[in-house]
Amino acid sequence: MTICGRTTRLGPLTVRSAAATHVGRVRKLNEDSLLDRSEIGLWAVADGMGGHQRGEYASAAIVQALEAIAAPDGAPALMAAVKGGLEAVNGQLRFQGQRSGGPIASTVVCLLLSGWSFACVWAGDSRLYLLRDGCIFRVSHDHSVVQELVDAGALHPDETASHPRGNEVTRAVGAFDDLALEMRQGRAQPGDLFLLCSDGLTKFVGDRELSILLAAPDLAAAVDRLIATALERGGSDNVTVVAVSCQAAPGTDDVDTLVLKKRPTAIEGSHAAAPMAAVPGSGGNADESVQ
Repeated sequence: MTICGRTTRLGPLTVRSAAATHVGRVRKLNEDSLLDRSEIGLWAVADGMGGHQRGEYASAAIVQALEAIAAPDGAPALMAAVKGGLEAVNGQLRFQGQRSGGPIASTVVCLLLSGWSFACVWAGDSRLYLLRDGCIFRVSHDHSVVQELVDAGALHPDETASHPRGNEVTRAVGAFDDLALEMRQGRAQPGDLFLLCSDGLTKFVGDRELSILLAAPDLAAAVDRLIATALERGGSDNVTVVAVSCQAAPGTDDVDTLVLKKRPTAIEGSHAAAPMAAVPGSGGNADESVQ
């Protein structure tokens, strides 16, 4: 396991971040990749799929594209660069998959911070959480078969981890010719803590427990505890965690904003506007697939 910690001045924010990834206790390859570009306000987790090094290639291609983004001139430019980079990788993976005769794809979740505004961009079931005032909010909404069943009222959230189709995602970079990204935007507050993770964590750790484990004063220690907990409970998948906290930088107003759009809001979407109920985590070790 590799843990890295950073403290960065980002406009009116002081941002602390820590990130780690682990192959788990079953897999031989780590098909997860992570990105920490605190200096421009961009973080990401990608969870590759396809097996036989295909997933490793897919998630690495996403991170390489995001690493190549130049320092943006404002939030709209950063958003455009992220979307453009992911769309380019989607085309690349589609081409490689057609040549090799099998799918090459990866989930992705990105956090963008600009001033006191944040945005989440994602495809698949890698997640972004927000811990605020002791409450955990799920910002992203899984693109998966089991999530669709939950949304339709056909499956209880407690049953998702053990469902036989629990590893099937409905969106991913490289899965289809047209990449369908979802985006959510909101206002950050001093003391907010964001968590990006692959499903190798959320299979084993429920939402409320995440908030407890994240409460450690040392961010790197919190990341270590999250991964250690997933490993203790089986570690059947790769597990990747990126944690990002923000405070007002010295000499700045507590809340100032460079908005990502002209109508700043709280976290948008009814499913993300209130603390999420605990979803007990457990699960098998089957590879993810796209439906």
